[in-house]
Amino acid sequence: MHRKSAYILFLAVLGLLAIGIVILFSTGAFARDSQGDVYFYVRKHAMWLGIGLAACIAGALIDYHFWQRTWYVWFAIALIGLVLCFLPPLRHKINGSWRWLAFHNITCQPSEFAKIAAVFFLAFWFSRYEPQSKQFWRGFVFPMVVVSLLLSLIITEVDLGTTVLISATAFVVMFIAGTNLAVLATISLGGIGSILFLATHIAERNSRLMAFLHPEEHKLGAGLQQMQALIAFGSGGIDGLGLGNGRQKMSYLPYAHTDFIFPIVGEELGLRFSLLVISLFVLIIVCGMTIALHARDRFGLLLASGIVSLIAFQASINIGVVTSLLPNKGLPLPLVSYGGSNLVVALFSIGLLLNIYRQGVLEPAPRKEMAMRVRVTPRI
Repeated sequence: MHRKSAYILFLAVLGLLAIGIVILFSTGAFARDSQGDVYFYVRKHAMWLGIGLAACIAGALIDYHFWQRTWYVWFAIALIGLVLCFLPPLRHKINGSWRWLAFHNITCQPSEFAKIAAVFFLAFWFSRYEPQSKQFWRGFVFPMVVVSLLLSLIITEVDLGTTVLISATAFVVMFIAGTNLAVLATISLGGIGSILFLATHIAERNSRLMAFLHPEEHKLGAGLQQMQALIAFGSGGIDGLGLGNGRQKMSYLPYAHTDFIFPIVGEELGLRFSLLVISLFVLIIVCGMTIALHARDRFGLLLASGIVSLIAFQASINIGVVTSLLPNKGLPLPLVSYGGSNLVVALFSIGLLLNIYRQGVLEPAPRKEMAMRVRVTPRI
């Protein structure tokens, strides 16, 4: 399984990219700013896809220990990018959130790069201070304080979704690294309470929460997207209406090409392709964790685990939102939705997984680590 994991991972990613491009062809002409041009978003998506493939190749070829040695550079770049989101003239506001930087007609989202920067730091920290992983200060407080530098800026942008995503990923990495389980459980409960408190005290987020709890009462307001998404899934049924024949993309379902692209898959291609998308994400998760477990060192293990957690949590949140299992969070579906920054970071992350796989298969682990992994049974 391990030796085939990279090939299965590659095919799963390729399948998701293909489905995303096909659905973008179908929805692009009806998206805002396209002005009826079928190829408007496809051209932009192709540009970002080209950049993402270049990033993927770089991630696959450059020794992943390079990111361990230079984590602070990428962490600083992510911090600077997040700070610029609050400073004119680069900041760009969409739907009440200052998440974007605008350069002429190109926008990027620094919080996407903050996700991978946080994983770089956590993997570096817990690989360097492995013996102190169970200590309260070095095993939990200090790494969380550093990650909170990013989280404080992201949540100030009013981006609860990415804040939850990075926090959940950080806790998974710390759990794998061996952080005290009682501390993680206690802080997790406190974190959930804090998120709920913020969600109920920020007007826009509170309206989304109320729409989730009482969808029928808010189906023309904050709950419009999720209600229309359910209609799309119901209209598609098992076989779908046929590629290009969907109706919800025609201004009924806002952001059908980005955050709510999955309901269009269900409407036009049916339940079978919806389950195929979910199955492809499951394959990515299984292959990614297989690669992580066979990494040649602790940094590779933690880096791969963090990357898989980011993809898994983001896909789960997006699918949960569009099926009305979770409140609206505004996170795109990785590798499928239109979105430059997210696509580039996702493909770069896949490249890192391939690099960890390549070194784990082609280069044997150091003898000391091999001795720790292999349990020798004495002869009787």
